[in-house]
Amino acid sequence: MHLAIRGVSKTYPNGVRALRDITLDIPRGMYGLLGPNGAGKSTLMRTIATLQEPDTGSITLGDPAGAGQAIDVLREKDRVRRTLGYLPQEFGVYPSVSAERLLNHFAILEGFKDRAERQRVVEGLLRQTNLWDVRRERLGGYSGGMRQRFGIAVALLGGPSLIIVDEPTAGLDPAERVRFLNLLSEIGEQAVVILSTHIVEDVSELCSRMAIIDKGEILLEGEPAAAIAALRGRVWTRVVAKTELPALEQRHKVICTKLLGGRTLVHVYAKSSPGPEFEHVEPDLEDVYFSVMAGHQGARAGSVGTAAELETVGR
Repeated sequence: MHLAIRGVSKTYPNGVRALRDITLDIPRGMYGLLGPNGAGKSTLMRTIATLQEPDTGSITLGDPAGAGQAIDVLREKDRVRRTLGYLPQEFGVYPSVSAERLLNHFAILEGFKDRAERQRVVEGLLRQTNLWDVRRERLGGYSGGMRQRFGIAVALLGGPSLIIVDEPTAGLDPAERVRFLNLLSEIGEQAVVILSTHIVEDVSELCSRMAIIDKGEILLEGEPAAAIAALRGRVWTRVVAKTELPALEQRHKVICTKLLGGRTLVHVYAKSSPGPEFEHVEPDLEDVYFSVMAGHQGARAGSVGTAAELETVGR
């Protein structure tokens, strides 16, 4: 399957431009949509999930080889919903009901009328999401990670070919995060899975392709490995006192800063060494993300930044 998004824009009645001419090609597998809170990620996810309309643009879901008729996501909402699994950022559960009973209820709503088949599907999903041993416990007693895994079980009912997960690991402890990401990786082998998040590590560990979005615009689209390679030899680091930081930001393109033992570790973007006190460092996806964001902000202020230099990576 393949999701094609063309020229999608959305402006809310209060004047906020949530999406600005979004064009993306999303293949089967894990696809990361990375951006800060308020970047437009949730608006795009809700639009793909047929929960709201864009002002302009088109979205189609189909075979990239052209076999079979593609689904017009914006006009054929019922067809989309039959092949869609959606885990929103926030979803409610009935706290006094067990996971097994509620998933069985959702399976009935999904169209599993035969009892034996429904039991087989429910058991399979509870085992896949590692909830079988706690299937009879009340959902109100589940941890955040367990509730997220239950949400994925519901989303997988009917074997969807398009799955959308919006900020799924926010608030999870490290063990639950790893467990959940492993589950998503397994699911991504069989479907188009869009992971919308502001957590760089989620995309770095899972996704073969990604897009960075801010203020409704796609700043970069491509393979994480290619984006990292494009920064190689251009990221430099040093430790400075906090009082030195303002002057440093005036002289160099600071990508990001981190506190380290009461001092500040600075990453700087430069095509050659910015000074003898700096050390070269191998970039990672966090450097890509912050350099693109810094370049975007610089471009809006009228200067040329790294967003422009990296925008064609992986295309």
